Amino acid sequence: MPSSQTYSPLLSTSSKTNIIDGLKINKNLKIAVINGGNSAEAEVSRSSARGVVKALKASYDTVESIELNTLITQTLAAFSPDVVVPILHGPPGEDGTLQGFLEILGHTYVGSGVRASAAAMDKVLAKQVFREANLPLAKQIVVSGQSSAAETVAQIVSQLGTYVVVKPATQGSALGVTLVDNESELYGAIELASELDDHLLVEERIDGREITVGIIDTDHGPEAFPVIEITTPEDSWYDYEHRYSAGYSQHIVPAALTPTQTSRLQQIAIDAHVGLGCRDLSRADFVVANDKEEYLLEVNTLPGMTPTSLYPDGAAAYGMSFEELVSYLVERAANR
Repeated sequence: MPSSQTYSPLLSTSSKTNIIDGLKINKNLKIAVINGGNSAEAEVSRSSARGVVKALKASYDTVESIELNTLITQTLAAFSPDVVVPILHGPPGEDGTLQGFLEILGHTYVGSGVRASAAAMDKVLAKQVFREANLPLAKQIVVSGQSSAAETVAQIVSQLGTYVVVKPATQGSALGVTLVDNESELYGAIELASELDDHLLVEERIDGREITVGIIDTDHGPEAFPVIEITTPEDSWYDYEHRYSAGYSQHIVPAALTPTQTSRLQQIAIDAHVGLGCRDLSRADFVVANDKEEYLLEVNTLPGMTPTSLYPDGAAAYGMSFEELVSYLVERAANR
């Protein structure tokens, strides 16, 4: 069962564009939901896809779950979908690789294109985009996982101190991420992240509230979902286990923030979506520090769609059921 509790949305349906009104469903569309593969997040992808397929079958006659494997070209050719829905997390499904493949084959698909997908997946590149847009970021450095551990630790300590977060540059779902308290923990954090990426992003560690904002494209431009706060048990954080295990986190919608801060977070999420060139949907993650300052962490171009995922909770608070959400995304892609 879901790990979230959803309260009344911050924005009433009368104060926002109701993008579901007038939505026309073409039930004859053939839809391929690509999932799985061999990434570190393959099982999360399959879990998301099961829910998406079920929701789509409520509106469409022909929906097929397709595994991302070496037969994907032949499988897609045999099925000949009208719309492809990538439900993939991490490389190669979320980093532009699959998107380029689909474009070469001429398939219409839901979600961001090659450039935005690649930029968002690379945390270092994404931060450069955010910095140019004057969005609020934590202090950071980029280090090589191929350097000696002693050299890397010395670089981190001299530039950021020891209270930091170490991340592989191109992974999602908090894989390989370590919250570091002291110098001795840096060695294990670097080793863990280096198993997943040669380039590591090290950020100053900000204590505060974990916040997320979903974005959905409309005919009037991108709109923000109500802001969600994620809470986890004491002495834990929103890591892989807490993201995908029922009951391990709570989603508070809307987050208990001032209207001014809520609007600011929503605008930052929109600016990040636009700055990266995202399409259809995205989700921006933040930390709101104890001194109330906001820090943008990253943007997910294919946010999770599992029963414990944040993006569907945000959509529900915005006024869209899960079935409406996935149908809207499919029809938007089909009508491009």
